[in-house]
Amino acid sequence: MTAVKLCGLKRAEDVLAANLLMPDFVGFVFAKKSKRYITPETAEELKSLLDPDIKAVGVFVDEDINVVASYLEKGIIDIAQLHGSEDDGFVRELKKKTGKQVIKAFRVIDETDLLDASLSCADYILLDAGNGDGRIFDWSVLNGFDRQYFLAGGLTCENVAGAVEKLKPLGVDVSSGIETDGAKDPVKMNEFVNIVRSMKE
Repeated sequence: MTAVKLCGLKRAEDVLAANLLMPDFVGFVFAKKSKRYITPETAEELKSLLDPDIKAVGVFVDEDINVVASYLEKGIIDIAQLHGSEDDGFVRELKKKTGKQVIKAFRVIDETDLLDASLSCADYILLDAGNGDGRIFDWSVLNGFDRQYFLAGGLTCENVAGAVEKLKPLGVDVSSGIETDGAKDPVKMNEFVNIVRSMKE
């Protein structure tokens, strides 16, 4: 079954809504330039409310490796997601320091961008159109791509069924597609998860 990650949770009510839906992952954003940025203190509070069967992912962009490691070691997050220019050396060192899993995000413009993704030493890769700007990339470039991946970028309740059916990704990652007026919408969260969960293998 396709995994579901609900990203950019900021409030207690977002986490409580997620607990009812039991996605595989939720995401907390620690990139200060993002409108979904939260402080480590807020993330710690939200993590304490999160069902322990849901993995908390921390999203970072070119953050100091010791800062990322500290979030993992303190249990604020379970998995680190790297969205910047972090290379395999960074990923290996982070995994060695913490023993935790790492997701590396790759911006996909065309087929050439997939080579680095296919060779990444990260536990998981995530393919995105940009930096959380809610755009879709040309999914046709994934024809023949043989590494499992999380699909992100512009996913909504309207297009996720087609994405899962056509691409059969390891997981789908959504943020803006489950928001109304910039805040997580529990109705859209519910619809998105239910659509993905209803899809046949």
